[in-house]
Amino acid sequence: MNELEQETRERLNRNTFMVHNFIEMEHVEPDRAVFRLDVRPESLNAYGMVHGGAIYTLADNATGAVAHTDGRSYVTQTSALHLLRNQTSGTIRANAYLRHRGQSTCLVSVDIVGEGGKLLATGEFTFFCVDKSILDEKARKAEKA
Repeated sequence: MNELEQETRERLNRNTFMVHNFIEMEHVEPDRAVFRLDVRPESLNAYGMVHGGAIYTLADNATGAVAHTDGRSYVTQTSALHLLRNQTSGTIRANAYLRHRGQSTCLVSVDIVGEGGKLLATGEFTFFCVDKSILDEKARKAEKA
Protein backbone atom coordinates (compact mmCIF):
# COMPACT_ATOMS: atom_id res chain seq x y z
CA MET A 1 0.00 0.00 0.00
CA ASN A 2 1.48 3.34 -1.03
CA GLU A 3 1.46 6.46 1.16
CA LEU A 4 -1.46 8.13 -0.64
CA GLU A 5 -3.63 5.03 -0.31
CA GLN A 6 -2.75 4.64 3.38
CA GLU A 7 -3.52 8.31 4.16
CA THR A 8 -6.78 8.13 2.20
CA ARG A 9 -7.90 4.95 3.99
CA GLU A 10 -7.14 6.51 7.38
CA ARG A 11 -9.19 9.60 6.51
CA LEU A 12 -12.06 7.54 5.11
CA ASN A 13 -12.22 5.33 8.21
CA ARG A 14 -13.29 8.48 10.11
CA ASN A 15 -16.12 9.04 7.60
CA THR A 16 -18.86 7.27 9.53
CA PHE A 17 -21.56 8.14 6.98
CA MET A 18 -19.63 6.39 4.22
CA VAL A 19 -18.96 3.36 6.44
CA HIS A 20 -22.63 3.28 7.50
CA ASN A 21 -23.61 3.08 3.83
CA PHE A 22 -21.20 0.19 3.10
CA ILE A 23 -19.15 2.19 0.58
CA GLU A 24 -15.54 1.11 0.09
CA MET A 25 -12.54 2.53 -1.72
CA GLU A 26 -11.04 0.12 -4.24
CA HIS A 27 -8.28 2.31 -5.64
CA VAL A 28 -6.82 5.79 -5.33
CA GLU A 29 -3.98 7.50 -7.17
CA PRO A 30 -3.22 11.14 -7.84
CA ASP A 31 -6.33 12.70 -9.45
CA ARG A 32 -8.24 9.37 -9.74
CA ALA A 33 -10.25 7.04 -7.51
CA VAL A 34 -12.58 4.06 -7.75
CA PHE A 35 -15.15 3.35 -5.03
CA ARG A 36 -17.57 0.43 -4.73
CA LEU A 37 -20.98 -0.29 -3.27
CA ASP A 38 -22.05 -3.91 -3.04
CA VAL A 39 -25.83 -3.56 -3.13
CA ARG A 40 -27.49 -4.70 0.09
CA PRO A 41 -31.11 -4.52 1.25
CA GLU A 42 -30.19 -1.29 3.09
CA SER A 43 -29.11 0.23 -0.25
CA LEU A 44 -32.53 -0.13 -1.86
CA ASN A 45 -35.49 2.21 -2.15
CA ALA A 46 -39.14 1.20 -1.75
CA TYR A 47 -39.19 -0.06 -5.37
CA GLY A 48 -36.29 -2.48 -4.84
CA MET A 49 -33.83 -0.34 -6.81
CA VAL A 50 -30.61 1.24 -5.52
CA HIS A 51 -31.63 4.40 -3.66
CA GLY A 52 -30.61 7.61 -5.43
CA GLY A 53 -29.11 8.84 -2.16
CA ALA A 54 -26.86 5.79 -2.05
CA ILE A 55 -25.67 6.51 -5.59
CA TYR A 56 -25.09 10.17 -4.71
CA THR A 57 -23.19 9.24 -1.54
CA LEU A 58 -20.99 6.87 -3.54
CA ALA A 59 -20.28 9.62 -6.10
CA ASP A 60 -19.61 12.30 -3.46
CA ASN A 61 -17.13 10.14 -1.58
CA ALA A 62 -15.25 9.02 -4.70
CA THR A 63 -14.98 12.55 -6.08
CA GLY A 64 -14.00 13.90 -2.66
CA ALA A 65 -11.19 11.37 -2.45
CA VAL A 66 -9.90 12.62 -5.81
CA ALA A 67 -9.97 16.23 -4.61
CA HIS A 68 -7.96 15.29 -1.51
CA THR A 69 -5.17 13.58 -3.50
CA ASP A 70 -3.21 16.84 -3.51
CA GLY A 71 -2.94 16.66 0.30
CA ARG A 72 -5.23 19.62 1.01
CA SER A 73 -8.66 19.60 2.69
CA TYR A 74 -11.89 20.10 0.75
CA VAL A 75 -15.64 20.27 1.19
CA THR A 76 -18.28 19.75 -1.49
CA GLN A 77 -19.34 23.10 -2.92
CA THR A 78 -21.71 22.12 -5.74
CA SER A 79 -22.69 18.99 -7.59
CA ALA A 80 -24.74 17.71 -10.48
CA LEU A 81 -25.50 14.02 -10.74
CA HIS A 82 -27.54 12.69 -13.63
CA LEU A 83 -29.28 9.39 -12.84
CA LEU A 84 -29.71 7.45 -16.09
CA ARG A 85 -30.78 3.93 -15.09
CA ASN A 86 -30.74 1.68 -12.06
CA GLN A 87 -30.31 -1.89 -10.88
CA THR A 88 -31.58 -4.09 -8.06
CA SER A 89 -28.52 -6.09 -7.00
CA GLY A 90 -24.83 -6.64 -7.62
CA THR A 91 -22.10 -4.05 -7.43
CA ILE A 92 -21.92 -0.45 -8.56
CA ARG A 93 -18.68 1.51 -8.92
CA ALA A 94 -17.83 5.19 -8.99
CA ASN A 95 -14.95 6.02 -11.33
CA ALA A 96 -13.87 9.56 -10.47
CA TYR A 97 -11.21 11.71 -12.11
CA LEU A 98 -9.97 15.27 -11.85
CA ARG A 99 -11.05 17.71 -14.57
CA HIS A 100 -9.51 20.92 -13.16
CA ARG A 101 -7.58 21.96 -10.06
CA GLY A 102 -7.30 25.64 -9.18
CA GLN A 103 -6.02 27.46 -6.11
CA SER A 104 -9.29 27.30 -4.16
CA THR A 105 -11.53 24.89 -6.07
CA CYS A 106 -11.32 21.71 -8.06
CA LEU A 107 -13.73 20.03 -10.45
CA VAL A 108 -14.05 16.25 -10.42
CA SER A 109 -16.10 14.11 -12.84
CA VAL A 110 -17.62 10.77 -11.96
CA ASP A 111 -19.26 7.88 -13.79
CA ILE A 112 -21.35 5.40 -11.81
CA VAL A 113 -21.16 2.02 -13.53
CA GLY A 114 -23.26 -1.03 -12.75
CA GLU A 115 -23.34 -4.67 -13.70
CA GLY A 116 -22.23 -5.38 -17.25
CA GLY A 117 -20.50 -2.00 -17.47
CA LYS A 118 -23.80 -0.13 -17.83
CA LEU A 119 -23.63 3.58 -17.10
CA LEU A 120 -26.06 4.26 -14.23
CA ALA A 121 -25.20 7.91 -13.56
CA THR A 122 -22.70 10.61 -14.43
CA GLY A 123 -21.87 13.93 -12.90
CA GLU A 124 -19.48 16.61 -11.74
CA PHE A 125 -18.63 17.84 -8.25
CA THR A 126 -16.90 21.09 -7.36
CA PHE A 127 -14.88 21.13 -4.15
CA PHE A 128 -13.74 24.14 -2.14
CA CYS A 129 -10.36 24.04 -0.43
CA VAL A 130 -10.61 24.77 3.30
CA ASP A 131 -8.23 25.38 6.18
CA LYS A 132 -8.22 22.05 8.03
CA SER A 133 -7.37 23.70 11.37
CA ILE A 134 -10.59 25.74 11.22
CA LEU A 135 -12.67 22.61 10.55
CA ASP A 136 -10.90 20.73 13.35
CA GLU A 137 -11.67 23.58 15.78
CA LYS A 138 -15.34 23.60 14.79
CA ALA A 139 -15.50 19.83 15.34
CA ARG A 140 -13.97 20.18 18.82
CA LYS A 141 -16.52 22.88 19.74
CA ALA A 142 -19.38 20.72 18.46
CA GLU A 143 -18.21 17.77 20.58
CA LYS A 144 -18.26 19.96 23.69
CA ALA A 145 -21.76 21.31 23.03
